[in-house]
Amino acid sequence: MKTRSLVFLLAAFAMPAAAESGKVLQGEQITESALIEALTPTENIRTRSIRVTRDQAEPAQPAKASLLIIFDTNSANLTPRAKHSLDAVGRALKSDDLAEFKFVIEGHADPRGGPELNQRLSQARAESVRQYLVRAHGVEERRMGAVGKGDSELMNSQNPIAAENRRVTIVNTLK
Repeated sequence: MKTRSLVFLLAAFAMPAAAESGKVLQGEQITESALIEALTPTENIRTRSIRVTRDQAEPAQPAKASLLIIFDTNSANLTPRAKHSLDAVGRALKSDDLAEFKFVIEGHADPRGGPELNQRLSQARAESVRQYLVRAHGVEERRMGAVGKGDSELMNSQNPIAAENRRVTIVNTLK
């Protein structure tokens, strides 16, 4: 099963090649249908086997979606370009396909600002995205949490200051 991820990359400059964790949607790739596909959980499929084993199957990974969102350096203010991308997210979250699910918006930062600053900035970015989706698209606030992760989960550990490490990830928490 291929892990799908929707990571909101927050960068002041162009993003280098996406790191190990999956495809990042950007520009014209950010569509309602692409987001619905990425955020809809897949069901585990079990097949019959002759072999008897006591090993437990790995739990399914939560559905995620990734897209490039540009923020100014050291800022949680949404740019017009970021709002345009988030408009597709808002439409997707309001769709019948995703209406029954709840989501967590996880903010991330690169390690340049120190742990306390990065924690506050990542939380502010997650809250900024959440509030835009609530105010501009009427997504119910109770369906979305916002969590700051600071610089604890780098997407590109080979280049800690890479743009893809400054992001917001939307995770489907199911119900």
